[in-house]
Amino acid sequence: MNLETKWLEDLVALAAARSFSAAARKRYVTQPAFSRRIRSLEQAVGAQLVDRSTTPVSLTAEGQLFLITARNLVGQLNECIHHLRGLESANEKLDVAAAHSLALAFYPKWISRLQKGVGELPTRLLAMNVGDAIRLLREGNCDLMLAYYDPDANMQLDSEVFPSFSIGHARMIPVSVPNEEGAPLYRLDSDSGDVPYLAYTSDALLGRSVNTMLKNNPVRRRLRTVYETAMAEGLKAMAVQGSGVAWIPDFSARDDMQAGRLVRAGDGQWDIPLEVRLYRCSLVHKPGVEQLWRRLQKLPRDMLKA
Repeated sequence: MNLETKWLEDLVALAAARSFSAAARKRYVTQPAFSRRIRSLEQAVGAQLVDRSTTPVSLTAEGQLFLITARNLVGQLNECIHHLRGLESANEKLDVAAAHSLALAFYPKWISRLQKGVGELPTRLLAMNVGDAIRLLREGNCDLMLAYYDPDANMQLDSEVFPSFSIGHARMIPVSVPNEEGAPLYRLDSDSGDVPYLAYTSDALLGRSVNTMLKNNPVRRRLRTVYETAMAEGLKAMAVQGSGVAWIPDFSARDDMQAGRLVRAGDGQWDIPLEVRLYRCSLVHKPGVEQLWRRLQKLPRDMLKA
């Protein structure tokens, strides 16, 4: 196999730009020359790495896996050169991708507790929807990912390539604003007509969990959808405004419930269990990630929990 380092850098640039023309400009070559170099890389590894039929351009499954190796090789070369030049940074940050609700309400408490066990841990938090976070992890664009575990879909992540730790358990609970007496304004067990429902979009992982729970429940016919979003924090904000009932992770609703802005709209039978996991890609050999993972394996389980 005869690979050129510039071809690996080309693939990394293409994955980031998702456009041949934009990547070519970044690499200071013409688009035809850039395309030929990507073709040469594919011929050298014996696999199609780029799906050229999509707009923007995307990587094939083989391309996503090879991209991680390309980044490793390019990164290790750069680290070696920086070390030789005396430019190595002592404060390498770890990029952590997380679902929005985890980034806002879960991450601060969890990372603070974790650092008591592993010491100072410089991180850069990237909040996004779960689908984008998975794509970043699969392509090696983040070091770690915080996400809710979906035992049915398994998030399309091979456990051998993407090992994980369980770092917390929570519940999704139905909430509503209180009425003047402090009882929920909207109740799931009420027989007084339709209940305005604040729903997750169909592609949201938390939405799939709620839909599974409601699938054969008679109350589903009385829930009248008045708002949809993929973000739990967005649903919570609408619930606080009195717009309807929403299922929210309990750690996200805790402050508003303690302040009396929200109350439960139903008892424990309506709760949905959640598991939070920390993922990494075993193909990425970033020293900071591997050192952290070894430390996590030695910590007591309760130290990992938020």
